[in-house]
Amino acid sequence: MRLYGRACIQYKSIDMADLNINIAKLKLENPVLTASGTFGYGIEYADFTDLSKIGGIIVKGTTLYPREGNDYPRMAETPSGMLNAVGLQNKGVDHFITTIYPAIKSIDTHIIVNVSGSTIEDYVACAEKINDLDKIPAIELNISCPNVKQGGMAFGTNCKSASEVIKAVRKAYNKTLIVKLSPNVTDITEIAKTAEAEGADSVSLINTLMGMAIDAERRKPVLSTITGGLSGPCVKPIALRMVYQTYKAIKIPIIGLGGICNWQDAIEFILAGATAIQIGTYNFIDPAISVKVVERMNEYLDRHGFQSVRELTGGLGDISKL
Repeated sequence: MRLYGRACIQYKSIDMADLNINIAKLKLENPVLTASGTFGYGIEYADFTDLSKIGGIIVKGTTLYPREGNDYPRMAETPSGMLNAVGLQNKGVDHFITTIYPAIKSIDTHIIVNVSGSTIEDYVACAEKINDLDKIPAIELNISCPNVKQGGMAFGTNCKSASEVIKAVRKAYNKTLIVKLSPNVTDITEIAKTAEAEGADSVSLINTLMGMAIDAERRKPVLSTITGGLSGPCVKPIALRMVYQTYKAIKIPIIGLGGICNWQDAIEFILAGATAIQIGTYNFIDPAISVKVVERMNEYLDRHGFQSVRELTGGLGDISKL
């Protein structure tokens, strides 16, 4: 209460909304996570933002064996987005366990490892090693990787191969299993239903869309790999549509991502059906964006009278009457 002359003005205290959400056994302080490949291992961003205020950090793709990645150039700017063909460059899961894990396990938020592979056996072996790490409560299974035993087709582009890898990893991994879905399919809901049937605790979508950039002066592709993964604001409408469709097809939680740049984008994904969201490409523009989204999300919930962010999931209602 403040006094200005004779006037007495009463200020109402604002209650903070409940931002807690659950992804199976994984309990998050808020629904904002950072997407794999855009936030390093988290510690790289510690000087720019308060990591403890982020719901979770999904570290860069980790494989069983070290990978050098693709030749340069492997990134290209596009209108409202970017293409990348980094190729899952990392030093392998053993290096992660001995060198990276000791440095990040004390970060005061959930650390989730994105697991990638070229064979089912690689996926399983990598997941088994991470399963033994006390401070890693979940993995995100990247099934957009090429299956070298099946001619290079991505595991996540058909139900049979997706089923095989998810089933094998589920048998080997007993913590929270998130499966990251590829949008480069005819019907993403069929892959989502397969993931649910094989024991996934959650699905995250979407991964990058296949795209291409050409240098007109050189008359050659910009990327060394010719094509690469498209991310950024340009993919958001597609990602929203796929989250909405998937929400109607499965019962397990959805983590939405694809072009999220601000709190409004995050709210839209939750209204479309996401329980949580990931921020990716925009981390390169604003390293503190995740915390800003958390703060503004709280303001939105208070402004609209919601007590919990969980009330928003799938909150579009009956749109058939529009």
